[in-house]
Amino acid sequence: MGAVHTSVSSTVNRGKGIGLGLAVGSAIAFGGSGVAAKPLIEAGLDPLHVVWLRVTGAALVMLPLAVRHRALVRRRPALLAGFGLLGVAGVQAFYFASISRIPVGVALLVEYLAPALVLGWVRFVQRRPVTRAAALGVVLAVGGLACVVEVWAGLGFDALGLALALAAAGCQVGYFVLSDQGSDSGADAPDPLGVIAYGLLVGALVLTVVARPWGMDFSVLGHGADMNGTEVPAWLLLAWIVLIATVVAYVTGVVSVRRLSPQVAGVVACLEAVIATVLAWVLLGEHLSAPQIAGGAVVLLGAFIAQSSTPSKGSATPVVTGSPEPVPARESEPVPR
Repeated sequence: MGAVHTSVSSTVNRGKGIGLGLAVGSAIAFGGSGVAAKPLIEAGLDPLHVVWLRVTGAALVMLPLAVRHRALVRRRPALLAGFGLLGVAGVQAFYFASISRIPVGVALLVEYLAPALVLGWVRFVQRRPVTRAAALGVVLAVGGLACVVEVWAGLGFDALGLALALAAAGCQVGYFVLSDQGSDSGADAPDPLGVIAYGLLVGALVLTVVARPWGMDFSVLGHGADMNGTEVPAWLLLAWIVLIATVVAYVTGVVSVRRLSPQVAGVVACLEAVIATVLAWVLLGEHLSAPQIAGGAVVLLGAFIAQSSTPSKGSATPVVTGSPEPVPARESEPVPR
C-alpha cells in the first residue's frame, strides 16, 4: 500500500514539474512577442497590421482544433465572441499599439495591472469585499506603476502609449472574467483549446474589418528589419510571432494550467514581464532606469500577492469574505499580447 502511495505521489510531482516547465516556457514565448513585433512596426508596418498578421496566422494554424470543437459555436457563442473581442483582438491590438509609442517593458508592466483590476471588478462591480492580501497587492501594483512611468517627472512616457497599455490591461480583465464564466460548468466546461482556436478566429475576423489588411505594405516582409543595429529578415520575425509567441505560447499556457492550479500558473506567467523587459534591454537597447526597474519589481510583487491570495475552484478558503464561491485567478491562462 505504501509503495502504491509513493508511486502516486511521484506521478503527481512529475506532472507538476512538467506543468511548471510548460508555464515557464509559455511565459518565455509570450515575452518574446514585443521584441519581435517592434522592429516590424519600425520597418513600416502599422501596429494593427502586425496584430492582424499574428492573429490570422495563428488562427490558420489552430483551424483543425476549431473544426474538432465546432460544437462550441452552438453551445457557447457569447463566450467565444467575447473571448475573441477582448482576450484576442483587444489585448493584442492595444498592446502592439502601445509598444509603438513606449518601451516594451513599460507596456507589459502597465498591462500587468490587470490582476489588480480584476479585484476591482470583484469589489466594485460584484460588490464582494476582497481579502486584505489582495488589497495590498493592488496598492503595491499601483505604487510600482507610478515608479515605472516616473510620475514625479510628469509622466516620462507618451500619454497615449500609456493609455493604450491600460486599455490592454482592461481587455485582460475581460478575458479573466470570461474565463471564469467559461469554467463554471464542471464536466460540461468548454475545452480551453477549442475556446482559444475560436477566439483567434473571431479576433482575426474583427481585426480584418478594423485593420483593413488590403492596404498593408506586404513588401516590408520581404526585406530586413533593424533590431538594435542588426538586420533580421522580417518574415523570420513574423514566423516567431505567429508560431512561438502565439500558438506555442497559448497551447503550453493552457496545458500548464491543467497540470497546475490556475493561480500558480498565473504567478509563473508574471515572468513574462521580466522576460520581455530583459529581451527588450538586450535586443532592442531599451534601457530602464533604476527606479523603473525597482517599480517593475514592485508591480510584479503586487501581481503575485493579488493572484496568490486567490484560491483555485473547490478550495475551502474564500477569496472574498461573505461569499461561498471563490473567484479564480487565471482560468486557462493564455494572456493575449
